[in-house]
Amino acid sequence: MIRADYKVETLRWRNNKLEMIDQRVLPERLEYVSFDSAAAVASGIRNMVVRGAPAIGCAAAFGIALEAQRLQQLPQKDFNSGLEKSFTELADSRPTAVNLFWALRRMRQVWYKVKVRNPGEVAQKLLDEAHAIHSEDLRVNHAIGEIGAALVKNNARILTYCNAGALATAGHGTALGVIRSAVEAGNTVSVFTSETRPFLQGARLTAWELIQENIPVTLITDNMAGYLMGRGELDLVIVGADRVAANGDVANKIGTYMLAVLAQRHAIPFYVACPLSSIDLSIASGADIPIEERPQSEVLGYRDIRWAAEGVKIRNPAFDVTPAQLVTGLITEKGVVLSPNRDKLKKLFPKKQK
Repeated sequence: MIRADYKVETLRWRNNKLEMIDQRVLPERLEYVSFDSAAAVASGIRNMVVRGAPAIGCAAAFGIALEAQRLQQLPQKDFNSGLEKSFTELADSRPTAVNLFWALRRMRQVWYKVKVRNPGEVAQKLLDEAHAIHSEDLRVNHAIGEIGAALVKNNARILTYCNAGALATAGHGTALGVIRSAVEAGNTVSVFTSETRPFLQGARLTAWELIQENIPVTLITDNMAGYLMGRGELDLVIVGADRVAANGDVANKIGTYMLAVLAQRHAIPFYVACPLSSIDLSIASGADIPIEERPQSEVLGYRDIRWAAEGVKIRNPAFDVTPAQLVTGLITEKGVVLSPNRDKLKKLFPKKQK
């Protein structure tokens, strides 16, 4: 049974189905959407019902488990071909967040180990692994939080971006996990969150999460950060990551690169909180990370409101890449990697990633 130590469970397993908070309607409404197949989960990932690299990974794992459960009455040949199709569907849902592919790789490894067993047994093994991935992410987030909390001084004024909280993970969060852990350790903090256009994850999700826990939060537009830094009103920046390349370059929500440049200009520490599952040693640098282009409609307006002129051309890259030289440190479950580079990241792994 999925359990999270957060007031709201982003993902939960109920009555042999996966339920996920519909993050598209927050903060106006708190609603769960139920999923019973891999195709449905892939659609939920693609359409932003769930977002955040670790949460996407967890969702994909449960998507495979759902499909195995749905197909378990079929002959083994048909079961295997249907499951293979589901791996492809989920892998195609979003290209940038490496946790998606990491989780699918783990599920595939389990599948291959038990492939010769009857489909019912295989389905149970895959469900067990999905639960394990979810529980592991929660433990990792707490470790990241505890390690990162040591970097947060009392009365720190912290800028965060997008949403790297419980809603983006199995619970607790990465960047927000550091903030939560610092508060639990007795520190007083104040958080500034940027809106994070065009999907407004900071305004809708991060602000909502922090308000639930009575952590002081101030909302700013994305173009106000430099002003606050120039006035000495921020002490550090903490963000999450969707993928970290082997050389330490970081792909995160579009606009992160801009904040890193500003932070360096004003001598403000810029930290990236991320699990090892977000580090992709197979990608040499940020230049090789695939950047998702989202629908034009997300930039034309928001929900039913349009503010852009008719006929205007649109670009909507969902992520950008922050060079490793701008990153003060990566906060991982194995410790803080200051000035990340290829050699330092390689040492985090006991053997080369496959």
